[in-house]
Amino acid sequence: MRAIGLDLGTKRIGVAVSDFSGTIASPHSVIFRSKSVRLDHQKILDLVREEEAEIVVVGLPLLMSGAHGPAAKAATTEARRLSTVLSVPVEMFDERLTTVAADRVLKEAELSATARRQFVDKVAAAIMLQAWLERRRGS
Repeated sequence: MRAIGLDLGTKRIGVAVSDFSGTIASPHSVIFRSKSVRLDHQKILDLVREEEAEIVVVGLPLLMSGAHGPAAKAATTEARRLSTVLSVPVEMFDERLTTVAADRVLKEAELSATARRQFVDKVAAAIMLQAWLERRRGS
């Protein structure tokens, strides 16, 4: 099953895509937020079609306690709105610490802070999507 993972941010949306077997997630791209949620969702719809995705997994930024803070509530609301635009299921998945893990990986690759900002969102989306794929497989 081909899946797309989204790390929803206020300025950028990190995008990751799985292979067609649903085994490996890879960073794909970053969508820079426009002033129109409708336009942002259209870009995601175009990606879903282009990548032949069968599901979209949206990162759920829970608080460390597991509670739903403002970011999780905003992501849930946006995922609900996105599900009315897409013709594939939209599922949410815990993304706690994915951005921290992505930033650590990029630091270890000795990327500058400026370079890390260009990659961190899509790498975080890939980390989250990979965790979703592994849970789905029962790994």
